[in-house]
Amino acid sequence: MIHNIDLEHLRPYGDQLNDGVIQLSFTLPVPQGAKAREAAKKLIESMGFSDVQIVHSEDIGEDFTFFVIYAKTTGYVNYKEIKTLEVEVPKMGMEEINEKVFKYLKRQIVVVGATIGSDAHTVGLDSILNMKGYHGDSGLERYKAFKVYNLGSQIPPVELVRKAREYKADVILVSQIVTQRDIHIKQLTELADILDAEKLRDKVLLIVGGPRITHELAVELGYDAGFGAGTMPSEVASYIVEKMVKIS
Repeated sequence: MIHNIDLEHLRPYGDQLNDGVIQLSFTLPVPQGAKAREAAKKLIESMGFSDVQIVHSEDIGEDFTFFVIYAKTTGYVNYKEIKTLEVEVPKMGMEEINEKVFKYLKRQIVVVGATIGSDAHTVGLDSILNMKGYHGDSGLERYKAFKVYNLGSQIPPVELVRKAREYKADVILVSQIVTQRDIHIKQLTELADILDAEKLRDKVLLIVGGPRITHELAVELGYDAGFGAGTMPSEVASYIVEKMVKIS
């Protein structure tokens, strides 16, 4: 680890420490050529960057051009002042999780998962729940400690709550793609509100995951935890077990 980094003036790293070099990529709705490259360069300079280098430009069809650019910034951030809200997960292996659940709870933990509303993307949900899991990390279906009901995609929040009641769920796990018009916020809020109205909110762990979901956002929306991109199934499993054992 490098110990001479000025964390109060933290800057991007390109070729050398603190050189301020940053990589940007974007598309402009103009045909590829010298004029397009000059437009891209001027656009980045208008944002306060200097030493702009266009390292890649590509015609992606219909008079659209994609760019990759290196540039320098004088900006910095005080790393020491940053405060974040994160899920505290004591990492446990499958055997430890299974043993702990049956030792303290003496039964399986029931997990009901789905994507809700208009969300048809199940990759994230399946990576956590399905046996195959993610990057060699087994999904919750492979654990003896969990009974998993994967409801799939586009489940209305009211239907998810009905299924959670029917299966006597301990955990509701929702996967959501972040949308440009914040539709996911409306859908996630609706689910939390229905659980409150049905007097089920205090009886379940409510967890949401997605590419741009943060724990802070999840808590703001009334959820117990939020997991972002790259989360391993064992992290979610460990969190669930720790919370369940504490409240048992």
